Amino acid sequence: MSSTLLASQSPPGTSTGAPTHAPPATPAPDLSEAFRAAMSALAAPVTLVTCYDDLGRPRGLTASAVSSLSLTPPLFLVCLDRNSRTHDTLTGAEEFAVHLLGPGEEHLVTRFMRPAEHRFDGVPLAAGSHRAPVIRDASLTLHCVRHDVLEGGDHTILVGRVTAVGGEPAHSGGLLWHRRGFAHARRP
Repeated sequence: MSSTLLASQSPPGTSTGAPTHAPPATPAPDLSEAFRAAMSALAAPVTLVTCYDDLGRPRGLTASAVSSLSLTPPLFLVCLDRNSRTHDTLTGAEEFAVHLLGPGEEHLVTRFMRPAEHRFDGVPLAAGSHRAPVIRDASLTLHCVRHDVLEGGDHTILVGRVTAVGGEPAHSGGLLWHRRGFAHARRP
């Protein structure tokens, strides 16, 4: 049973007036750390999410809280930390790209650990008329149009409608973040 349900139920023999709901509580520090440790055990895909800012400069960040959402229409979601310096640029962009990385592409993630304004230094972009920066060395890219922006605690959920897929899915992806480090998922 959820704590919200328990909080709204009246004890036997008491009035059944309007339910009262306690305000959401901030998790205790020990719960926050336990949750963080539990999530480190959950292997997650490593992606780079990119867009252009209002001045036409490429911007991007790493994201592992990502997932497909719908097949019809094709929707993909990315959870963005509200404290990220790239958060507002990405949530405001009409189009963005999600690069699904594979083993051997860790060097791209390392470049994105730099300050936001230097993440694209020395990173070759694909030629073409892309409405979001596409990293040439990434093996698989989802081209997305912003579909929705939702609140999610200390994160924002950016939902994109996939308009194109670049790369070969059968031979791409598989770079994971697991137990606070890189791991590889490979199929023969």
